[in-house]
Amino acid sequence: MEVHTAAVIREYKEKSRKRLFKIVAGLCICVASFIADILIGPSRLTLSETFAALFHRETAPVTTAVIVWTLRFPAALMAIGVGASLGLAGASIQTILDNPLASPYTLGISAGAGFGAALAVVFGGFLTEIIGTSLIPLYAFTFSILTCLLIYFMGRLRSLAPETMLLCGLGLSFLFQSLQSLLQYISSPEALQSIVFWLFGSLAKSNWFTVAMIYAVIIIIIPLILTDAWKLTALKLGDEKARSLGINVERLRIKTFILISLLTSFAVCFVGVIGFIGLAGPHIARILVGEDQRFFIPLSAVFGAAILSFSSVISKVLSHGAMLPIGIVTGLIGVPFYFSLIFKSQKRYLK
Repeated sequence: MEVHTAAVIREYKEKSRKRLFKIVAGLCICVASFIADILIGPSRLTLSETFAALFHRETAPVTTAVIVWTLRFPAALMAIGVGASLGLAGASIQTILDNPLASPYTLGISAGAGFGAALAVVFGGFLTEIIGTSLIPLYAFTFSILTCLLIYFMGRLRSLAPETMLLCGLGLSFLFQSLQSLLQYISSPEALQSIVFWLFGSLAKSNWFTVAMIYAVIIIIIPLILTDAWKLTALKLGDEKARSLGINVERLRIKTFILISLLTSFAVCFVGVIGFIGLAGPHIARILVGEDQRFFIPLSAVFGAAILSFSSVISKVLSHGAMLPIGIVTGLIGVPFYFSLIFKSQKRYLK
C-alpha cells in the first residue's frame, strides 16, 4: 500500500513538473514575440537603431526614441496584457459555464463594448470636447459592464444555470451588433470611419497610462482567481459533487463572473473588439495541461498573451509600410479554433 502511494505521489510530482515546464515554455514564447513586436514596425528601423533607442535613449535620435518608446513599446506591452486578460477571462468563463465555446467575445461582452464606443462616437458631442479621447473607452467600459450585469441578472432567473447565462450572452451579442449597425447607418462618414476602426480592434493608441491600467487590473485579479483554483477544478466534476465538497457553487460563479467582467471590460475598452483570444488561449492550455485550474488558468493567460503578441507581429508583416487592425488577424487565427471546438463538442454529445 505504501509503495503504491509513493508511486502515485511520484507520478503526480512528475506531472506537475511537466506542467510547470509548459508554462515556462509559454512564457519564453511570449518574451520572444514581445521582442519581435518591438523590433518590427512600419517605420523600418534597423535592429541596431532599435536596440540603441531601447538601451541608450538619451543619445538616440529623437524620432527613433519616440517611435520605440512612445509607439512600439506601449503597444507591445498592451498586446501581452490584453491577450493575457482575454485568455484568463476565457478560461474562467469556460470553467464556470462548463462550455469550451464560451468567451468574452461569444458572450456578447465585446459587442456591448463596441456598441458603447459607437454610441460615444455618434452622440458624444460636447462631452468629447470636455472629456477628450477618454470618452470612447469610458463608454465601452460602461456598456461592457452593463452587458455583464444583464447576463448575471438574467442568469439569476434560472439560479445562474450555465446554459442560461451562455444563451443570454449570445442573445445580447446579437442585440448589440444590431444596434451597432443602426448607429453606423445613421452616422456621418467621419463617425462611421471611427466606429469601424474601433470595431476592428487596434493597439495603435496604446500609451503608458493604458498599459499601467491593464497591468494593475491583471495583478489584482489573477491572485483572486487563483485562490479559488481548487474550487474551480472541483466545479468541473459537476455542481452536485462540488457542493458535496463544501463549495458554495452559486457564490463561486458570482465571484468569478464579477472578476471576469472587470478584467474583460478593462481589456476591450482600450483596444476595441478583439475576438477569439478567449477561445484559442484556453483551448491550447487545455490540450497541454488538462483541467487542473492551478495550471490551466495561468497557461491560458500565457497563451492568450502569446497569440495576441504574435498577431501584432503578423499585422505589421502582412501590410507593407502599415499595420493591419489586429482584430482582423486574431479573427483569421481564431476561426479554425472555433470550428475545431464545435466539431469536438458535437462528437462529445453524439457519444
